[in-house]
Amino acid sequence: MAPSQTSSLTRLLTFVGILLGVFTPIVYLMERNLEKFYVFQLDELHDVARRGVEAYGNDTAKIVEYIVAELHEKHPSHVNPRWNDSEEWVFNNAGGAMGGMYLLHSSITEYLIIFGTAVGTEGHTGRHTADDYFHILSGEQWAYVPGKFEPEVYPAGSMHHLQRGTVKQYKMPEGCFALEYARGWIPPMLFFGFADGVFSTLDVQTMYRTVVITGREIISNLLIGKI
Repeated sequence: MAPSQTSSLTRLLTFVGILLGVFTPIVYLMERNLEKFYVFQLDELHDVARRGVEAYGNDTAKIVEYIVAELHEKHPSHVNPRWNDSEEWVFNNAGGAMGGMYLLHSSITEYLIIFGTAVGTEGHTGRHTADDYFHILSGEQWAYVPGKFEPEVYPAGSMHHLQRGTVKQYKMPEGCFALEYARGWIPPMLFFGFADGVFSTLDVQTMYRTVVITGREIISNLLIGKI
């Protein structure tokens, strides 16, 4: 290897080493204190989702309105209330599944969305750096783990917890909508969220709208000190 190449490689490795040395303790400290950064409580979300289902039955729009109104009242600085604005809804293609998504909240350590479809979908959950809680509002979600011979079935009013680092096949056999909440490290999940758009659908307009809405919510939360 020529001396110039050796020098360049040395500088690169030094730079990488410095980055690791700086960010590793920061990530470690944040990981140990993630609970302090969360705005939403698990019991709170499951309770409001369950009450919405009980109050409005098969009227998914009313359930969503009920949930968004209550969460915005409790967390006005952290919840996007514009659920009935069509510009706030985008398609989401991830892991082979496709549905509509409305973003209530997005930050470095949490996201909260309404996700679903009126026609059914199926795909790979992804293996994520956050715990994912899927509160079923209408329809059913099915899940499958290799080695099992029966599906996990989650009806309206129930909650499906996908633990961080685990993976499943999932299916919404017909129409199904859910309040989906993730807590942990959100930015690494975005690679999964955009992979289908980049390598399969090539739907640039949807990816652009998703980036705009997600970036807007993350930045607005950072500006008020929410990581």
